[in-house]
Amino acid sequence: METKKKWGINKKATVGTVIGTLILVILCCLAGSLIFKRAIEKQYNEKGYILGNIILNEIDHDKVAQYTKTWKQDDYYKEMARYLHFIKESSGVAYIYIVVPYEDGTMRYVYDSSTFIGDSDPIAASFDEIWKAYTEGVRPESYLVRKSKKYGYLTSSCLPVRDSSGNVIALLLVDTSMDVILSTLRSFVLNMVLISFVLLLVFCLSNWYSIRKNLLNPIMVLGRNVQRFASGNAEIDTSIEDIQTGDELEDLAASVLQMEKDIVHYIDNIQAITAEKERISAELDVATRIQAEMLPSIFPPFPDRREFEIYATMTPAKEVGGDFYDFFFIDSDHIAMVMADVSGKGVPAALFMAKAKTLIRARATSGRGDLSPSRILTDVNAQLCENNAEDYFVTVWLAIISLSTGKGLAINAGHEYPVVRGDDRYYELLIYRHCPALAISQELEFQDHTFEMKPGDSFFVYTDGVPEAANSDMELFGNTRMVKALNKDPEASAQKLLKNVADDIAEFVGDAPQFDDITMLAFKYFG
Repeated sequence: METKKKWGINKKATVGTVIGTLILVILCCLAGSLIFKRAIEKQYNEKGYILGNIILNEIDHDKVAQYTKTWKQDDYYKEMARYLHFIKESSGVAYIYIVVPYEDGTMRYVYDSSTFIGDSDPIAASFDEIWKAYTEGVRPESYLVRKSKKYGYLTSSCLPVRDSSGNVIALLLVDTSMDVILSTLRSFVLNMVLISFVLLLVFCLSNWYSIRKNLLNPIMVLGRNVQRFASGNAEIDTSIEDIQTGDELEDLAASVLQMEKDIVHYIDNIQAITAEKERISAELDVATRIQAEMLPSIFPPFPDRREFEIYATMTPAKEVGGDFYDFFFIDSDHIAMVMADVSGKGVPAALFMAKAKTLIRARATSGRGDLSPSRILTDVNAQLCENNAEDYFVTVWLAIISLSTGKGLAINAGHEYPVVRGDDRYYELLIYRHCPALAISQELEFQDHTFEMKPGDSFFVYTDGVPEAANSDMELFGNTRMVKALNKDPEASAQKLLKNVADDIAEFVGDAPQFDDITMLAFKYFG
């Protein structure tokens, strides 16, 4: 009788490993390519939205609204066209254009680098998404992918353009060529397949080598040693040092032995580790107090001055934060107020905050007789740019007011819009064009704007931690709720105004953790 030829365990393990690993490699490559494709599409799509938001912050929306009615160019249109062409060439996107869509499935160009104002084209991407973005003013939820013989295979990022009244008057679209995405994907898949097969070969060879060894006895020794140690006997058993297989099992044995030694050592030193943590916590508490003492905290700060009322608070998200506020007299008639937010969190941001705050106050009170916020921030920006290896930047709102006349100068360097209360006696968000944030470049230019306060007028300034406070559903508090909180009692004192906003934020956020510093300042002018 013919004896059936048996496969040895070595051959079985090797063949089984090869087949199993091949299947795993194929599945991993498929899954990885799908995940990578989505990630790349999202990356390029989000890049388009970042560019779109930058453009929306720079162009004049009311002029765009004018072009949608007249369909005629003027000097600003040429300036805008040059700017958009520069952004397109610098960013590497395929197209940047502003259009007005129509229900018949066409769109009319307000701006496009390859055509003229007023020209028309059919909407190649999803009409429903485009029309919803135009009629409801919402950003499309899905990627807008379109193919056309004229423009090629593209993915579009679409943002509504609103005029100063909040009406959607056009759509801004940033197109990225899908060829870039697909070529990146092909390169990724090829590299992934090559690496996977190399790893497969190495794994099979090492597995074939290790399985020839007598594995059972070393594993049993390791098992008994670990079981004895885990049972509560903290004595070190050095018998596993006898495992001399010359492979990973020997390394594992050495690692287990070292682990047991480390655990014993850790138990012996756990009190010292706990004491060190308490020391660090105490130092952070001291840093918190030092930062709090840097900010004005005594209210009313100038009890002998009856021309105004001021109140401010700062609640850091961590032990120390990057927000700060300040107010001080430049002379007997002029008071300066500062609200600022440093990029980043924690101790590094707090140190940069201290530097920025000190420089702003020192420059403003230097006695030069220069009451221009733009000149103050120009000088401070130059100093902040020096030795800024971490590339921190700071957004600043700075105002200087003459208390005798109510006239003032203000500058907004990349900061949140202030909320003002004027003749109608209700608080409203004041939206205008920003200057760049400080410490981005030494060559930045800053520009003041004038304002005048009448007796009874007031304003509220804040950092982005207020509108961006999020609840457990990741819904933002937003500017609308903030203004509503201020208008609960528009006649309230400055302190009560800030309390109303803080109470509404606390009620909205609930048990959700605080992600950003929350800093607020209210100023009421009595004349």
